[in-house]
Amino acid sequence: MEKRLTYQDYARFAKLPLDKLARQCRAEAFHATGPGGQGVNTADSAVRMQHLPTGITVVSRESRSQHQNRERCLEKIHAELLRRAQRPKARRKTKPTKGSVRRRLEEKSRRGAVKRLRRPPGMDD
Repeated sequence: MEKRLTYQDYARFAKLPLDKLARQCRAEAFHATGPGGQGVNTADSAVRMQHLPTGITVVSRESRSQHQNRERCLEKIHAELLRRAQRPKARRKTKPTKGSVRRRLEEKSRRGAVKRLRRPPGMDD
């Protein structure tokens, strides 16, 4: 069974320099789709990059240069690692207020009364 990563794990990866981060990634070049005509159709300029330890996958096809798209993918992976490295907000148990409990119970009583009035005569409890 695979270990679930915590925000501390992502923070550790986010601290790595981009060259070390790049060594942990698998990159694949492919034909970009969309507008661009022959430049897009003939060159493998778009890049799909996966960070192997975390499984984060990003795609960059902004530039006509494969090298620039690789750099952009690394920046996207680093940004995602930073986002996931944020400590989650502490959750606090809450209770409904006494007023909200009272209002909810009153509304349930009203609904029950309406439904009782819909019953045919002689079907009393």
